[in-house]
Amino acid sequence: MYCAKTFQPTLPAALPANACFAIVAPAGAARLDAHKVSQWFVDRGYRCHIYPGALQAQGYLAGPDQQRLQDLHAAFADPAMDAILCMRGGYGSMRLLDQLDFELIRRNPKPLIGYSDITALHTAIYRHAGLLTFHGGMLNADLLGAKLPPTESSLLAQLGGHVRAGEQVAHPAGFALDCVLPGVASGPLLGGNLSMLGATMGTLAELDTQGCILFIEDVNEPLYRVDRLMTQLRLAGKLEGIKGVLVGDFAGITTAALTPLLEDTFAPLGVPVLAGWRSGHCDPNVCLPLGARVRLDSVQQTLVLEQDLFRA
Repeated sequence: MYCAKTFQPTLPAALPANACFAIVAPAGAARLDAHKVSQWFVDRGYRCHIYPGALQAQGYLAGPDQQRLQDLHAAFADPAMDAILCMRGGYGSMRLLDQLDFELIRRNPKPLIGYSDITALHTAIYRHAGLLTFHGGMLNADLLGAKLPPTESSLLAQLGGHVRAGEQVAHPAGFALDCVLPGVASGPLLGGNLSMLGATMGTLAELDTQGCILFIEDVNEPLYRVDRLMTQLRLAGKLEGIKGVLVGDFAGITTAALTPLLEDTFAPLGVPVLAGWRSGHCDPNVCLPLGARVRLDSVQQTLVLEQDLFRA
């Protein structure tokens, strides 16, 4: 088990030319056309391998647990796969947590890309395999959904190793950021979907927040539920020792409506809080490297990498 405060994450390799993406669906069913999926990669100079469970459906899940787990393990184990991209979120990642082969994942570090329900995999894999992962656009909701260019460009720039230590994680122009609480802080960027952070409390995917820059986002949650979730984190001791907060999109709640709750929750901690970051269930959906050491400046409204994202 790795401690966020002191741990240096295992870095994957940057995407090579003509990289091959493993397409998996560890959570909900996507029901996408295989040709359309393949063509998206061909059009960008990449290849893909669609694993059997990625196009299945079993109620609200993308096939049986064992199929989804087998696909994920196979994608990490196969040396021909350069990155692992999730079809969609929904629900189902938590059902796989106690069966994940973290040693297999640790031995075969690759970029894992997704968000929402995939937060459970991000937190578990970081905590037990030590791997840096990517909170970024998925096929069903983002990359095949005609979203604004930064959704795709931020993802491919980071995966290609084109964003280096000392450079900003670009935030799209025209989308206002809000300095809720001023300050500057450094630490590993950790977090994801707030509901999933709450749901994984007490499980092997429970987030270690010590010394981190906490990132949170959510969708379709009224303000009182967001309050309850953040109160849960506070009462569980998960806000003690954080260095700063990056607030992503909370679809359905404006930053103005969210700000009093953010101030009430984080002002006693004396940490910087930057809100309005376009990551999450939004358009565009900017990719974020989870586990990477970053510098958050809420006054200058910047997020700067303090390390490279890939091994040399």
